[in-house]
Amino acid sequence: MTLPDAPTQPTILGFDPGRDKCGLAVMGQKRQLYYHQVVPTKEVIATIQALCESYAISLLVMGDQTTAKPWKQQLSQELAPISIVMVDERYSSLEARDRYWQMYPPTGFSKLLPQGLRQPPRPVDDIVAILLIERYLHLVSSSNL
Repeated sequence: MTLPDAPTQPTILGFDPGRDKCGLAVMGQKRQLYYHQVVPTKEVIATIQALCESYAISLLVMGDQTTAKPWKQQLSQELAPISIVMVDERYSSLEARDRYWQMYPPTGFSKLLPQGLRQPPRPVDDIVAILLIERYLHLVSSSNL
């Protein structure tokens, strides 16, 4: 796995757990996006370990729905020194589809379709992971006001 230059500041790892595939994202505390990828479930622990070695990850933020509890338990055992925070992931898949089109604007005939009818051409679990980090940062900044 080739990773971009690692930031020197602490970063947050976003994790959207799933049965077959998982979304991962690494973001700085000032919302700089360093990495995002959809990873097969069987490769996710090794990928997270590689990300932890490459980035100064201070926290893992994960969704709280479907497979969250067993994943949190497994991650706590495999990645002992990292704190894990669970955030509400309701409606994150719908929001991720909209965000996909902001990040990757449609081209050709697809831009003529209304956004609600467009389907991203790939899974958006990594974008869900980005949104989970943003939700966490929003909660933290709201509670500091």
